[in-house]
Amino acid sequence: MEASNSELLLQRNVNVNVVVTPRWKDEAQQQLQQQLNGVDEQLQQFEMQLQQVLGEIQKQSVQPPGPETIAQMDNVKMQFNESKSELLEQKNQVLQQLQQVQTLELEQEVNQGQIISTFKLAKGDNLIEKMNVEVLLRDGIVEDIRGEL
Repeated sequence: MEASNSELLLQRNVNVNVVVTPRWKDEAQQQLQQQLNGVDEQLQQFEMQLQQVLGEIQKQSVQPPGPETIAQMDNVKMQFNESKSELLEQKNQVLQQLQQVQTLELEQEVNQGQIISTFKLAKGDNLIEKMNVEVLLRDGIVEDIRGEL
């Protein structure tokens, strides 16, 4: 695509909004529930890995475990707990999002994210107006394009 001297080809971020419908709510809740299940699986795997590592350390040490072994086990527990805390924070964020989705009213518009769009800018155009464009979706179908294309 060739642009002349009197126009430019630029990119802009376009907000994508969606109309809350029963279908959208169901899909959003299912997606968030899948994320929760994934985090729960990771937490379970962390616990199993922790027990395995601690068991290996105990097998390799003299009985009863000495101060070095205890310090090593405490260090491993601390590292696992840090990672576990990050996962729990992630889980809390997903739970909050799930709660927010559940409280949304039907026909309400919510922001779904952004996409990048290319547009022509010519002499005399209002750049601010050209930058303010948004798309409205209803169940994945474009219902409206707002702003100056």
